[in-house]
Amino acid sequence: MKKLVIFDLDGTLLYTLEDLMDSVNFTADLFGYEKKSLEEISSYVGNGIENLLRLSFPSDITEEEFQAAYKYFKDHYSHHCCEKTRPYDGIIETLKTLKKKELIIGIVSNKFQKAAEDVCEYYFKGLYNIVVGESDYCKRKPAPDGINMICEKYNIKKEDTIFFGDSDVDIKTGENAGVFCVSVLWGFRNREFLAEHGAKLFIENPANIIHVLDAK
Repeated sequence: MKKLVIFDLDGTLLYTLEDLMDSVNFTADLFGYEKKSLEEISSYVGNGIENLLRLSFPSDITEEEFQAAYKYFKDHYSHHCCEKTRPYDGIIETLKTLKKKELIIGIVSNKFQKAAEDVCEYYFKGLYNIVVGESDYCKRKPAPDGINMICEKYNIKKEDTIFFGDSDVDIKTGENAGVFCVSVLWGFRNREFLAEHGAKLFIENPANIIHVLDAK
């Protein structure tokens, strides 16, 4: 049995697309940009908020204008990030089971740190040990910083750690950190895409998380 279980956030623990889309389109409205569909937002997520916005906003705007729009997005999202967001079915029950097994539960997200903390506290209060988001001291995935920080904080070896994520970025993060990554199929990427990007093990619903841990 592993000692440390680390999860990606968006697309793994939480369905977040609609709140992200609403904040993108709120900002687009302010600046006169074209609004984006849910399908477009889904294809853009997974590599941090800045990357999401660079793909969502016109490519020919100045850096100064981008940073101004980025600021409006962050402010809007920080106040509206929990309106349509929800845990995937079975996630709460799975986290409760992991806590009963006395496993350490970490969350590594490409959201900026405060947003990651806010949504985790709102949806998963008491069900995790630590959440690490993007910040000045932690590079976003696929950098291994978040996983490394959690392993170091709890003094747990990489071989006693397992990581669950829904994207190619998560697969690469696991590789960079030296931690096995399990790819979940209820998130924002499909099996074919994940297989093309090196996924080694797939699970189809949150109940399978417990089965994987029991097998490991």
